[in-house]
Amino acid sequence: MSDARDVVLSDRLAVVHARAWWVSAVVAVGFAGALVAGAYVRIPLPFTPVPVTLQTLVVLVSGVVLGPRWATASMGMYLGLAAAGLPVTTTGALTGVTFGYLVGFVAAAAAVGVLARPASPLWRLVAAMAAGSAIIYLCGAGWIAGLEGVVCKGTMCKYVFPFLPGDAMKLAAAVGVVRAGLPLWQRLSGK
Repeated sequence: MSDARDVVLSDRLAVVHARAWWVSAVVAVGFAGALVAGAYVRIPLPFTPVPVTLQTLVVLVSGVVLGPRWATASMGMYLGLAAAGLPVTTTGALTGVTFGYLVGFVAAAAAVGVLARPASPLWRLVAAMAAGSAIIYLCGAGWIAGLEGVVCKGTMCKYVFPFLPGDAMKLAAAVGVVRAGLPLWQRLSGK
């Protein structure tokens, strides 16, 4: 039997609102919109075509808050917007060097959603989000390595290592966002 604390926010909101699936869908659309906004908060780095953005923070929080099913749907919506040609990515297209990272968003959100819930212990939140970040790196750097035909060491130096400090800060911020929303979560879950 599942504990109420193990239910993700979108499921709890759906229960509060007469079990309407559309509530979860609206929250998922909101996270897709936040991912679009996160793409526009970017810092270009002179040595790589991949900018620093707030997107990974959104991906990590969405996994915890929405759970695997709705987080995957949310990231899929974002990819659908990009595939439709809308300027929602850092490069303005679904192709190119950032494609692997974008695919990694879907896998990472799902993995984080499987591994953690808003009321999870701090260590579980951090571990789940670190795993999600690793998935994004694996997909993104792996894609670039295939495109450029570079060796693993060169890919790590150019597309992973420079991003680690910023992503550690975004992971900490994502944990903070989830923890800050915990009182609301507990109110909705009746705990």
